[in-house]
Amino acid sequence: MKKQVILAFLFVVAGVSAGHAQSCEGNFKVTGVPLITAMTYKTSYDFPKVKADQVLKALAQAVAAEGFLGIQVNKSLGAIDAYQETTGSGREQTLRIVARKKGTGTRVDAMFNIQQGQVTSEKVVRKGLCDIVMSATD
Repeated sequence: MKKQVILAFLFVVAGVSAGHAQSCEGNFKVTGVPLITAMTYKTSYDFPKVKADQVLKALAQAVAAEGFLGIQVNKSLGAIDAYQETTGSGREQTLRIVARKKGTGTRVDAMFNIQQGQVTSEKVVRKGLCDIVMSATD
């Protein structure tokens, strides 16, 4: 009986971890120390059966909809670079989105950086990045 309970628990934990790891929100990570160091916010999502070269336009449009400026699309790299300046200080926050082939689909990675001394809401960044990433199939 004990073995069955332990095995059932392991299957539940493995199932939750696998499902959670595949969500944009579940893949979200933050590095850095607020106000002390630069902060990096990252997330990713794998889209099966979606071609990398076909999602760049939708991703770039989503970046624009989130209010970013200076949007540059590099088709050969499958990358989008953009920035925003919201503090009035002239110190930019940068965004990079990369769509690359993964198996028969595409992995979309998003990275948003803010400079030392700047702060933002983790919840707002997570939602914004995931809105952009998930636009790949719009």
